[in-house]
Amino acid sequence: MGNRFLNLVTSPAARDEQTRRGSRDAYARAEDGADRNNRLTGDEAGFIAARDSFYLASVNPDGWPYIQHRGGPKGFLRLLDVHHIGFADYRGNKQYLTVGNIATDDRVALFLTDYPNRSRLKLVGRMR
Repeated sequence: MGNRFLNLVTSPAARDEQTRRGSRDAYARAEDGADRNNRLTGDEAGFIAARDSFYLASVNPDGWPYIQHRGGPKGFLRLLDVHHIGFADYRGNKQYLTVGNIATDDRVALFLTDYPNRSRLKLVGRMR
């Protein structure tokens, strides 16, 4: 896993809490060794392609988080290139909450889970 993710999501308050609870050194080493290339690997591409669902998180203009489940056949979510993923957008409930949220803040998080193998992949990025 590229640990650049940790650099993006770990706030100063979280780092302080890690220090207080004794886990900061391990996470600091992971952050220091982070791959700055910001590329998805072949392993990640395979994991992504095998999913038939994922969770997509965004934030509304008032700062409230929103998370939704997206599903489809295996392969509906795929690597487009080493920097981009895409997914088939199947008809939903027509609330368009995520679409509205990314109109003002395009930052999103994706959470992909392989339940049988107890593994997961967390991605953060910008959506358009």
